[in-house]
Order: sequence, then structure tokens, then C-alpha cells
Amino acid sequence: MTRPRIAYVINSLEGGGAALPVPAIAQVLRDAGADVRVFALLERDGRALPPIAQAGLDPVIRTGGTGDHLSAALWLRREVQGWGATHLWTSLSRATILGLIVGPLLGLPVIAWQHNAFLNPWNRRLLRLLQKRAALWVADSRSVAALTEQRLGVRSERLETWPIYFADPEMPEARPWTPGEPLRLGSLGRLHPAKGYDVLIAALATLRASGFEPPVPIEIAVAGDGAEGERLKAQAAEAGVIGLTLAGYTAQPREFLAGQHLYLQPSRAEGFCIAAHEALTAGLPVIGARVGEMPHSIVPGETGWLVDPGDMNSLAGALREALSAPGAFAAMGSAARTSMFARFSKEQFAATGERIWRTVFPRNAYLR
Repeated sequence: MTRPRIAYVINSLEGGGAALPVPAIAQVLRDAGADVRVFALLERDGRALPPIAQAGLDPVIRTGGTGDHLSAALWLRREVQGWGATHLWTSLSRATILGLIVGPLLGLPVIAWQHNAFLNPWNRRLLRLLQKRAALWVADSRSVAALTEQRLGVRSERLETWPIYFADPEMPEARPWTPGEPLRLGSLGRLHPAKGYDVLIAALATLRASGFEPPVPIEIAVAGDGAEGERLKAQAAEAGVIGLTLAGYTAQPREFLAGQHLYLQPSRAEGFCIAAHEALTAGLPVIGARVGEMPHSIVPGETGWLVDPGDMNSLAGALREALSAPGAFAAMGSAARTSMFARFSKEQFAATGERIWRTVFPRNAYLR
């Protein structure tokens, strides 16, 4: 058998989300003996293109829209067949649905990677209908693995879990807060209802209405863009919330995190949630919602606080407790960083990925 060629099919080259870890995932597959090339159904903002191109993944990018599914399927079939793919590796709903249609038509095994904590009803029905076509399903976290079994009917023996993240030793460490400077609270994420920034604004308004005054001035920055920006600005203005900045997209998320003292992730839904784990790796305590992987990674009282998703009172309570004792942040952040390197090492990431690939393509497959 010739060297395997994995067509890695992604929804788009939009910055953030599932596209940015693609180079690291692809490198594990390459180290295991496969050739990998990226096929993107859309470019969108293209912010994920530079790292994918720099990784030598030779991306093929389709020109089209979000609703032209037949055209996208025909494009995918033509491109992966022309490249000589032996396997399809898909990411997120649209790419996976099209991969599960095109792959079997070409006689190619499909490995379907699931990151989605939320699926719209139509995609859920389609994925459930097509799920048996996949050779293997891979979830990015324990929570998504459970959701994949529950929502799509994927049996546990056809489902693996590969955390989408490893703690990079080169991650800059945040400088601890010192008395006399303002407390900087930050968050990285799209301005989308799933991220819960409206809940954050409501929690800040609740604290203000209760008469709570932090012992030191606070500055809150949300780095991200999206359709909810104007609505969130209007909500903050109406609630009288000050000190909150919607800073827009940042091309330097690590530097942004290194400049904070406390990280906020008030999401309604998450899969693994890379941003929160990057914050923990940067040595920041995290206030995070009990969704996705965060309940497994945030230890209340030791590395941060857990709050109920969508609950402004729960978030307000955590903020009140955290802001009342900023001197505790340094020790909590140090514990968080240590935990991340212990639980999500690069070596563990690579070993898990190779083991999963070997369930589809054993080492002796070359000898067949």
C-alpha cells in the first residue's frame, strides 16, 4: 500500500475555533507516516490561513457560499480525488456532512472530528442519519464525546477522545497583580450568544446595583469580534456598566493573556474551549461556566471559580468573591499553569493522536 494521504476537510479558514489547531493535529498525523493536505470549504476572514500555509499543508480553498451544498460536495469530490486522497479527516458540521457523503462514494474511510457543543436541529438530524458512514469519530473533549453518543447515536467503540489542546512551554506567563495597579480582567472569544458576554454585562450590572465596590479599580477587555458587538455595547450603556472594552480581534492572543490578571469565560456552550485552557496555561485564574471541559480543568478555590451557564447571579457571586481578594490570584495562577502542563503535555497530545490514527491505519498496513 502506498503512503496514506489524508485530505483534512474544514469548514473555513476563519480565525479562532477549530481551524487554528489544524497544524498541530496534522503534524501528529505526518509524524505517524501520512501526507496531509487541507481542503477548506470557505475562506471567510482567512485568519487561520497563515499558520496552515506556514505548516506546509498546501491548502486548497473553495470559492463559494454557505448554502451551496451540492456545489461544495462536487468540488470536494473533484479535489480530493484529483489529489489522490486515501482518507478524509473532517472537522465541524458542514465539512463532516459533506465528507460522509463524498468519502463513501470514493471508497475512502472518513474520520469525523467533533468539536461542536451546539448543533442546529437540521445538522443534528443529518449527522445522526449519516454517522454510520464514518470509520471513526473523534471528540475534542469528554463533554463532546458524551454529546456525540447521546445526540448522534455513535457507539462508544467507534468513538475516541483527543483533547484539541496541548500546553505549550513557550506560552508567556502572566505577570501577577501588584497592589497599586488596576485589576485587568480579560476574555478571548467571538461576540456570539454562545460566549455569554451578555451574561457578563448583566452580572456586572447586578454587582453595581448591589452597591459592591471592588477594593481596586478594574479594567475588563473582551478580545474578539462578531455580530453581537453593537448589541453588547448598547446593553452595557443601558446598564451603566463602565470599564468594559470590546477590544476587537487580536492577532496576538498570548500577549493579550499575559497582560491580564484574571480570565473570564462565561459561555453558555463550549466543546474543549481552547481559550480558557490557554489562560490557565498563562498562569491566570479563570472564572468559567460549567460547560465543555472547563469543569474538569478549573478547580474551585485552587485555580479559579465555576459558575452556572447563563446565570448572571452565579457569575456575579464569583466576581464578587474574586475581586474581593486579588492577592490570591498569583498562587491560583501558578497552580493553574502547573496543572495544565501535567494534564495536557505535548507528548500526551502526540501519543493520543498517533494511537487514534493507528486504529484506522495500523503500522503494518504498508505491508498489505
